[in-house]
Formats: sequence, C-alpha cells, structure tokens
Amino acid sequence: MDCGNADSEPNNGDETASENPAASDGQFRDQGLADDLINCLRGCCMGAADAVPGVSGGTIALIMGHYQRLIAAISHFDVSLLGMLRRRQVALAYGHVDGRFLTMLAVGIVIGVVTFLRLMGWLLDNRLPETLSVFLGLLLASVWIVQAHVERWTVVRMLWFLGGAAVAILISRLPAGEGNGSLLFLFGTAAIAICAMILPGISGALVLVMFGSYHMVTGLIKDFLRLNITIGGFLQLVSFGCGCVFGLLAFSRLLNWLLRHFRSTTMAALMGLMVGSIVKLWPLQRPTEETANLDLKNRLMEYVSPSQWDGSLWSLLLLTIGSFVIVLAMEWYGKRRAEQLTGR
Repeated sequence: MDCGNADSEPNNGDETASENPAASDGQFRDQGLADDLINCLRGCCMGAADAVPGVSGGTIALIMGHYQRLIAAISHFDVSLLGMLRRRQVALAYGHVDGRFLTMLAVGIVIGVVTFLRLMGWLLDNRLPETLSVFLGLLLASVWIVQAHVERWTVVRMLWFLGGAAVAILISRLPAGEGNGSLLFLFGTAAIAICAMILPGISGALVLVMFGSYHMVTGLIKDFLRLNITIGGFLQLVSFGCGCVFGLLAFSRLLNWLLRHFRSTTMAALMGLMVGSIVKLWPLQRPTEETANLDLKNRLMEYVSPSQWDGSLWSLLLLTIGSFVIVLAMEWYGKRRAEQLTGR
C-alpha cells in the first residue's frame, strides 16, 4: 500500500511473518479447552455481527484480538496445503491452516448467525437507537485499539486513513439495490460481500443489502434451517457458498501480505474504514414519516439532532460508554493473557 522504501515497514518484532499463522498475530496456539471456548465465543460474536447490515465481523475480530491470526490462517489454504493433502498428511495440513482455531471459530460463527439472525432483526426493528449505541461503543473502542498498531503517522498513512474513511462513507450512503436470484449473480455478490465481511468497518451484510440480495439470502438460510428448502433454493445457497469461499481465499492472501509488509499503513486504512462507518451506526436516526410503518429493509432513515431527539439521550450514552469499556477491558485481559503465555 506504500510506494518506495520510505514507507516500507521491515519484517521484525511483532510484524515478523511467521510460518505459524497464529504467531503472525502475536498469539500462540491454543492451550486447551478454555482457549477453544474463547475462540468459539469470538466466532459467535462475529456471526452475530455479520448477520447485521452495517456491522462488520472484521471489526469484531479486531476488537477481540484475533484479526491477523484469522487472515493468516485463511491465507494458508494454498498450494502447500494441497500437497500435504495429496500426501495424506492430514495432521500436518490441519496444523498448517491453524485448524483448531478455525474450527472453533467456524462453529461459533454458525451458532452466532443462527442464534442472532432473528434476535438482531427484532432489535433493529424495535430497539434501533439502543442497538446502534452498543455497536457505536464497540466501534469506537476498536478504533482506539487499532490506532496503537500504527507505529507512526506519516503523510502516506494519513492519506490511506482518509481514503478508507471516504470509502466507508460512500458505501454506507449507497441506496439498496434490486438483486436477482441467478446463480452467477449470487456467486459474484457473495465473493464481494465476503471480502467486505473480513474488512473492519465495511459490513458484508450491508454489501448484500446494496446488491438487493440480503433478504433473499437470509430467507434461504432460514428456510434451510426449517428444512423447508427447494432444489432451486439449495442450488442458490451452494452458489452463494462457493462465491464466499472463492472471495475469501483470494482476498485473504492479499490482505495477509499487506499486514506482513505494510502493517502500520494497512492498519491506518482499516482504521479509516471503521471511522467512516460511524455514519451508519449513529444512534440518533429514525425512519421518515412516509416509511416508518414499512419493514426495516424499506425504511429511509434521517438523522436527528440531540435537541430534537424525543428519547433518552442518557441511556444511549450509557450504552455506548458501557460497550466501549467492556471492549477495552477485554483488550486488557487479552494482553495480560498473552504476557502470561509468553512468560514476559
């Protein structure tokens, strides 16, 4: 992301690229059941976030301290892995992709999506300001955490930060589109959405909304869970899933390379994405009078000044501060645990 040697970042210290995907995030391989449960909880939080338009699972990964480990693990689905599988070195292949970590994270993501899909829909429909306040606190805390990963602010990094913010604002202000159910369309939108899903600040679900596919895809998932799926619906889900796999494997390798070689600049751009997404998560917004009685997907939102807000500003502020403090406490605990594991 940088040009020339002036902004190039050497591979040393915490930015050293390790063959162990876990080590590239400054973390270490899981030690036991407690770590598995923590990773499953991380997945639950990511799954819950990914089910909500406007909230990024990548942001949750950054907040909970496993973002770079996730990207590194996904990027290890490569030619070396195929060679191990051809030689039937299953255990070696499992370790190559940090399989224990990814397995528990995937289990948690599935649980999070299934559990929170309806709950989040109800919260956004009936408790929108309160829900957005919690998400805003999470986002602000993640920005605070990420800024510590920017070693020093240069002109180039500031430009990437501003560019990331501009992209997030632009995407969040785009109107929802009208999608179609063709297999090729679902494959393409899934590939784009999954890339957004692993980027902090850009919601993959929001990308689906803009393409007009969000309610189609969530409807297919709900029908599948109810065992009420047709052959056509099953093929649509398969096409969507293949698009997700393709986009994830292709994009994660680029992102992992950027984090290895231009960590601070990449973090500055990711920080910009998160700051720009604040416009989507601002709690003081309500549907217009013309669309207030419509479904959530059809509502048009307008911003309201604090002086014109007819609800409790204090409750929204407390929810924002509470979620902010909780995230910082989790970050502090994560650092303490890492120090204990490394013996520092």
